[in-house]
Amino acid sequence: MITDFHTHAFPDGLAARAIQALEAETGDVKAHLDGRLASLLASMDRAGIGRAVICSIATRPEQFEAILKWSEQIASERIVPFPSVHPRDPQARERIRRVRAAGFLGVKLHPYYQDFVLDEEALWPVYEELQKQGLILVCHTGFDIAFPRVRRCDPARIAEVRRRFPELLFVATHAGGWEDWDEVRARLLGRPIYMEISFSLEVLPRAAARALLLEHPAEYLLFGTDSPWQDQAAALALVRGLDLGAEREAALLERNAERLLAASRAAAGGGPEKGSA
Repeated sequence: MITDFHTHAFPDGLAARAIQALEAETGDVKAHLDGRLASLLASMDRAGIGRAVICSIATRPEQFEAILKWSEQIASERIVPFPSVHPRDPQARERIRRVRAAGFLGVKLHPYYQDFVLDEEALWPVYEELQKQGLILVCHTGFDIAFPRVRRCDPARIAEVRRRFPELLFVATHAGGWEDWDEVRARLLGRPIYMEISFSLEVLPRAAARALLLEHPAEYLLFGTDSPWQDQAAALALVRGLDLGAEREAALLERNAERLLAASRAAAGGGPEKGSA
């Protein structure tokens, strides 16, 4: 089963406004889908993708409840929702425990949209609780097209978080750091850090993208698209055009995601989970 480890969708009543607002921030980058869950599932069907992780972002602490409720409503064998906790929320640790108690396998954080720096000390209780609960953390890393190029979540900061929290199931998006790939090569390649590859292969030259994916441990690569911002079928075609070899390609597209989700599932004692077969 191919897993897209990085997608976004919104409740039907909010999707149009959300996409419009985000497109206003991203300039020339336009969405390939309308933001609805049904559209994501149709795209998955066209591309041959069996499962998707939907990453929500709480831009304010009070958004936690609505995101958690919607995540519970959409969870299925094909849809694995990752709710979000705002790092500045005084109840952040309790919220993380509720995410685990509700049966979810991970959360999403975004240093730009949530206004934090990845390795600041104020985030340590959040990482500590995520590590304790065995939840996966999918975190935006690198620069962001919608924000000034201030280093909030660069490879050096990723390395520091991993040093302090070595058991944290940390997933660095955008091939370890969007448009900061020289630093990714210098600080992250070869280390046991999960890297999800969305919105990167079409930006990097083919030779550089192939080298990056061949030099990192095969068991720490994850397929992702950041849908609706990348066409899922086109993203799969880019991966398959890199000639990574059957074993590495299968690990990236299928096996690593299953193993990582299983690790979070096992940390919860193997009980029921939301959105994972």
